[in-house]
Amino acid sequence: MKFEFFKGKGKLWRVLVCAIIFNFQYSNFNLSHAQVAGLSTLSILDFTTSARTAGLGMGYLAVYDADMNVGLDNPSLVSGRVKVGLALNYTGLFRGGNFGSIAYAIQPRRWGSILVAFRFHSYGTFTGYDEAEQWQGKFTAGDYMLSVGWGLPIDSNFSIGATFKPVLSQYESYTAVALVFDLAGSYVSDDKSFTASLLARNIGAQIMTFDQSVEKVPFELTAEVSYKLSRAPFRFFLAARNLQRWNLIYDDPLEPTTVVDPFTGEVTTPGWAAEFFDNLGRHIGAGVEVYIGRSLFVDIGYNYRQAREIRSIEAFNLSAMSFGIGLRIKHFEFAYSRNNYHLTQAPNYLSLTYKF
Repeated sequence: MKFEFFKGKGKLWRVLVCAIIFNFQYSNFNLSHAQVAGLSTLSILDFTTSARTAGLGMGYLAVYDADMNVGLDNPSLVSGRVKVGLALNYTGLFRGGNFGSIAYAIQPRRWGSILVAFRFHSYGTFTGYDEAEQWQGKFTAGDYMLSVGWGLPIDSNFSIGATFKPVLSQYESYTAVALVFDLAGSYVSDDKSFTASLLARNIGAQIMTFDQSVEKVPFELTAEVSYKLSRAPFRFFLAARNLQRWNLIYDDPLEPTTVVDPFTGEVTTPGWAAEFFDNLGRHIGAGVEVYIGRSLFVDIGYNYRQAREIRSIEAFNLSAMSFGIGLRIKHFEFAYSRNNYHLTQAPNYLSLTYKF
């Protein structure tokens, strides 16, 4: 599909470059140091609800296929191979919390594809007390987001997309509202074996705050590629995350990187090479999808940053790993996965899609 006003591949890159420049200009207003734990709000913007994406350990997927959940997080691939479809996603968290989404995709004839979704993130029910420790009853907390995604193929290889995402946070009697959007561009090879995507996520700001203090939203610039081997049932995924910020190292006060000898006063710090490669690894995510016949697939992902931040110095654990399995039968696709965000427990992701 081609459009006269987007002739040539060079103009696509100009559009993407302009989007990225705008992205950083806007981020200087409110988002320049976001995307590190504790420095931003609205966690619903950080979570994927797709079981396949979580099983690969990715924030989104760069792959052109019939999974409409791909377009839920990567608007440049909203079109994919789905004309009309419905997707349901659910994840159970610890102590009664849960999050999920429902999405509906439609592909008009001329102006690209549209995907409308509603996401929720419920943190459960809590017991409230005042400053005198007097019981004030129970209350709930949750985040809710409506997303409207649009994807447009420029030609047979390039596509662009955007998603508008108004977010409402309701914690007891406190309310906050934010308006954010995503910008994305993708390249897909002629044989669909290679896909590359560049995505600027969560460009925006709060327009209503909890306590008159504006908090940052978790802006992120990320790139991802995937490649399907031509003669083997494997597709490999590689992601470069948080490109807007180099230093992702969290200095744990219980395990500081800088150590002072209490007797000699000598200061020991990690070498520049160790710190460089530690930081580099925290930007990288990797996954592989294994196809078993035409209907069954298995996902495995690895996240180095997650491994460093949730590791146990006492015992081996799988905090860096994620696993998933999926089944495609005619119009239906079912996927299940687990991602080990905790040393002893892992949330279970469930996804069900139907292509009309």
